[in-house]
Amino acid sequence: MRTGQQVEELLRELAPQVLGALVRRHGRFDAAEDAVQEALLAAAVQWPKQGVPDAPKAWLVTVATRRLTDLWRSDQARRAREVTVTAMTPGGEVTKGPGEDAPADRDDTLLLLFMCCHPALSQPSQLALTLRAVGGLTTAQIAHAFLVPEATMAQRISRAKQRVKATGIPFGPPPESERAERLRVVLHVLYLIFNEGYTASSGDDLHRADLTGEAIRLTRAVHRLLPADGEVAGLLALMLLTDARRAARTDDTGRLIPLAEQDRGRWDHAQIHQGLTLIAAALAGAPLGPYQLQAAIAAVHAEAPTAERTDWPQILALYRLLSRVAPSPVVTLNHAVALAMADGPAAGLALLATLEGDERLAGHHRLDAVRAHLLEMAGDLPGAHAAYRAAARRTTSLPERHYLEGRAGRLEHLAAGRSPD
Repeated sequence: MRTGQQVEELLRELAPQVLGALVRRHGRFDAAEDAVQEALLAAAVQWPKQGVPDAPKAWLVTVATRRLTDLWRSDQARRAREVTVTAMTPGGEVTKGPGEDAPADRDDTLLLLFMCCHPALSQPSQLALTLRAVGGLTTAQIAHAFLVPEATMAQRISRAKQRVKATGIPFGPPPESERAERLRVVLHVLYLIFNEGYTASSGDDLHRADLTGEAIRLTRAVHRLLPADGEVAGLLALMLLTDARRAARTDDTGRLIPLAEQDRGRWDHAQIHQGLTLIAAALAGAPLGPYQLQAAIAAVHAEAPTAERTDWPQILALYRLLSRVAPSPVVTLNHAVALAMADGPAAGLALLATLEGDERLAGHHRLDAVRAHLLEMAGDLPGAHAAYRAAARRTTSLPERHYLEGRAGRLEHLAAGRSPD
């Protein structure tokens, strides 16, 4: 007999597969999603007491299809729909519907991700719909993760479903000519979900473990379906290597601890081993891409026994390559830090100056935070103090604000000739 927690994990794994099976068979994404949610609820109540069926996916498909049948009957559409309904059984017991063995072996998770991450949807809609339909999170959980009212998130998800219906977004693989770009969108959405979980953009908590865990779980699923894709492997490796540091990023009071000061004994070394294995294999056999390069950078950090022994020249070389493969302001920010660590703060500040006036970073606290760090390295304490204060004002994350204010306060004490303690 499985525990309630084990049942919950199984249901979360099966949810996108069941939804994909229903959408593939019957269409009507919105109705199928509602039906699957009811089937999952029924399973969550019954399975911990009665045991998990021998074919749990077929059980869920049967229950969800029965619910669809009820909906279509109530809409006076029985004759038009019943030719497509194959999994309805009479009586009170739920049994395996005819023909349900075949779909149990088919995983539609990737196709569902292609639908949820379709370019016709806005990025907020892609994020919300992916977490709802593929991740299995409730509307309340998604709203909490992104710090918006539940009603707001419900409206966002509803609009996304309406958009899917109105535009006729197909459930199926994209044309071969679009596949690489569509997969890039899927990976970007998973990357955004992970980043929001690893460093929450606002609120009291630095981490959103539910989001990082969901992003890793979904990326594992994509990797299982596309094991030869180097960028999928690279993204999974990047997530694992980054998330491995999570326990060391805050102290017992929730205070943020920067990478250089972390207790590396608290890192998850089993997870690091998984990430290193993944990225080594990807770099050896796949065309180079931005996620592989970011994972390679994370691997250099993970392999350094201490902060002082970090191979900054190697990291700098990887950032130079990443800047050519996938240039962006965020890459330049991190490149500037690596350059400062390898060649001195003046070099880093010179590269940072190229971002002045970049509208994509206008008002973003990270530009001020990096400037403050490099100015402090260069010995310009007044300049660093001002930049830390500016960054603290602009961030909406309380842990980051407290950290930045603490750095500014420390410099005030040093300037006054007092101990920072």
